[in-house]
Amino acid sequence: MRKQTLLNQGWKFTYHDGTVQDVDIPHTWNNIDGQDGGNDYWRGTCCYSKTFPKPEFDSEREVVYLEFRGVNASAKVVLNGTTVMTHDGGYSTFRADITALLKEENELYVEADNSVNDRVYPQKADFTFYGGIYRDVYLIVVNKCHFDMDYFAGPGIAVTPTVVGSDGSVRVQTWTNCEKGKVSVALLDGEGKTVAEGEGTDVTLTIPKVHLWDGVEDPYLYTCKAVLSAGGEDKDEISTSFGVRTFRVDPKEGFFLNGRSYPLRGVSRHQDWKGIGNALTKEHHETDMAIIKEMGVNTIRLAHYQHDQYFYDLCDKEGMVVWAEIPYISEHMPNGRENTISQMKELIVQNYNHPSIVTWGISNEITISTKDKADMLDNHRVLNDLIHQMDPTRPTTLACYAMCGPFNKVAHLSDLVSWNLYLGWYVPGLFLNDLWIDFFHAVYPNRCLGYSEYGCEAMTNLHSSHPKREDQTEEYQCVYHEYLLKCFEKRPFMWATHVWNMFDFAADARDQGGEPGMNHKGLVTFDRKIRKDSFYLYKAYWTKQPFVHICSKRYVDRCEDTTMVKVYSNCGRVKLLANGKQVAELAGDKVFTFQVPLKGEVKLEAIAGSCHDEAVIRHVDAPNPDYVLKKGEGVGKNWV
Repeated sequence: MRKQTLLNQGWKFTYHDGTVQDVDIPHTWNNIDGQDGGNDYWRGTCCYSKTFPKPEFDSEREVVYLEFRGVNASAKVVLNGTTVMTHDGGYSTFRADITALLKEENELYVEADNSVNDRVYPQKADFTFYGGIYRDVYLIVVNKCHFDMDYFAGPGIAVTPTVVGSDGSVRVQTWTNCEKGKVSVALLDGEGKTVAEGEGTDVTLTIPKVHLWDGVEDPYLYTCKAVLSAGGEDKDEISTSFGVRTFRVDPKEGFFLNGRSYPLRGVSRHQDWKGIGNALTKEHHETDMAIIKEMGVNTIRLAHYQHDQYFYDLCDKEGMVVWAEIPYISEHMPNGRENTISQMKELIVQNYNHPSIVTWGISNEITISTKDKADMLDNHRVLNDLIHQMDPTRPTTLACYAMCGPFNKVAHLSDLVSWNLYLGWYVPGLFLNDLWIDFFHAVYPNRCLGYSEYGCEAMTNLHSSHPKREDQTEEYQCVYHEYLLKCFEKRPFMWATHVWNMFDFAADARDQGGEPGMNHKGLVTFDRKIRKDSFYLYKAYWTKQPFVHICSKRYVDRCEDTTMVKVYSNCGRVKLLANGKQVAELAGDKVFTFQVPLKGEVKLEAIAGSCHDEAVIRHVDAPNPDYVLKKGEGVGKNWV
């Protein structure tokens, strides 16, 4: 059947200044300059080239495809002097049949272009637009009679499961280029046992007593296998995993999965890492998922673009409910309308079979600087209709800018809506969150409402005993998230809430917290090495495995004679010891605060059941200047 060869090794990379170096894919040239906020951040066109031998294949029976999983943002692919394909959109798969151009030795040349223009999204946003071939490259040998590989680089198969009583009804559609071919379909359970079979390019099969895909508690997956045969011979085979589940969103009661209330509480994720950019390996994706799972998340907003297929697969396997979206963001470009449509088609076609995905996101903060509002609204209507046409099983959504306003027309175009609100961070008054949510819900009680972004900056080296808005300290981030979690807990009608952000990420236009080129709203640092204190607050709310965590461990030097020590735990009682002597034992719920006399160096021990945590603090006569932003270190320079 199909033979797939990875083409990641042995590329020559030519930078815009003519410098040539040997690289392997995945690769980006902005892994450093796109993360330091300096003037050297460069966007433009760079070139990749490599030679490869002609793959083994039967030219009478087989063809060869060249596949790219991600080139940011536009690509021109030339093979042996002939342009094979061009592609606009930096986050999706694209491929082409290269059979006719192959020689014994082949010269492959790729131009990757992330330059400024007015037609390919994204162009304006609060994150770095890395350039390069940053996902895998493959050669695929397949029979001339095969399942479709050309329609928006999709898998050639669409699986649409529904639940009927205790059974699963599974519609399987396949597309081929073989008119006289016959398609056989088999559904396999998690152990590989066939549970249903049928024939045809559009067939509906029944799984008796179906095992539901049930979120993080039981993300059960089936496999659909399709075989294409002709002339009594099997020609091609494809397979995809899928899950059977039902879901609905109620404006008064929130999200339901498989008939039960299932509040979506989770995070947003950007795909880049410190020093690596967006050129991630599978191990990076696995690490991200492990950290997200550790915190007890059950939903992820994969912002602001199509993520790697491997990460969507991980979401399926781990039971994460996913919001998937295109990078139609910050500014409507009239010349970019066609690009929004093509990127949406790619997103849906390539990701249709993922049970984790429950909604397609149209845009993010599109009103932030849009001038032609009429054209923008029309483009949203076109996209909304397109999504419903391509996928009637999932609702549309979008993320509104804080200043968009509850009465703005764009906020009422999609099936669902969420808001990017930073009340209590960019503007004073955490209580404004309560007022805003209740006002919108009162005015539009039949509109499903969520928070797509909320959060605040926090540097792990900045600390205060009296945290305040915009001081960038870990302590204020804790105050902020403590308030928002209580706010959401009182409003179960919110269909989803997504923290901005799970991880710190590169944002070349920012200069905040003394580290330019970064957005520090993450609950975990950019290198994934430090879980900020707020991470453990969410762990206390969202996990069941007992734990205890002393906050402000990095805030060692303190001037006060009595200091407040905060502890997070999902246990009902916490005991705190100072230098071996009990300070107090408190009964409480997630957040425990103790007043500790501070003289000299104090070893703290928190005990909750069998769980234990330690920290050391000490009394000093003068404040440690390293805990406060220096003058001119970018206290408030946002990206816009």
